Amino acid sequence: MRRICVFCGSNVGSRPSYAAAARELAMELGRRQLGLVYGGGHAGLMGILADAALANGVVVTGVITEQLQILERGHSGLTESRTVGTMHERKAVMANMSDGFIALPGGFGTFEELCEMITWTQLRVHAKPVVLINVEGFFDPLLAQFDRAVEDKLLRPENRKEVIAVATPAEALDQIATWAPHESGKWFEPPQP
Repeated sequence: MRRICVFCGSNVGSRPSYAAAARELAMELGRRQLGLVYGGGHAGLMGILADAALANGVVVTGVITEQLQILERGHSGLTESRTVGTMHERKAVMANMSDGFIALPGGFGTFEELCEMITWTQLRVHAKPVVLINVEGFFDPLLAQFDRAVEDKLLRPENRKEVIAVATPAEALDQIATWAPHESGKWFEPPQP
């Protein structure tokens, strides 16, 4: 395990615990000498995470589209910054660079990135874990929706089990370090940008 991709909000949110979790994750990445791959922005939780990671000696790679560079103000102090043309390309680059995925609280973009990585796990596009840091129960409604999909036979129980929810950044990184891919199916390389 060398680099972890983190999805999180471009807004700070209303609860101080969200920013605290981003800072704690950054410190934990530094302790474990892991690199960070994230969306490249300087605003919101993304900026808090990146700044804290850099302060803790983490190699931080931002991957941002040209459009988001303008909308979200790309972070100018990263170890490495990659600008790509499309959101599809962005996710593929982030996935290829990372050994696992963590989601902190966020909005539509975070949900979309998170669900795509979960889908890629389910479809065996990659063999990488996806972990949610469920700060103050932020992801409880989403997890309940996944459970409802299983209950209504729209989602297989074994696929539901591939989504891991934990309370702390340390637990998230522990889960990624010990995660074993599903035994069935063939694994494929993520699409190249």
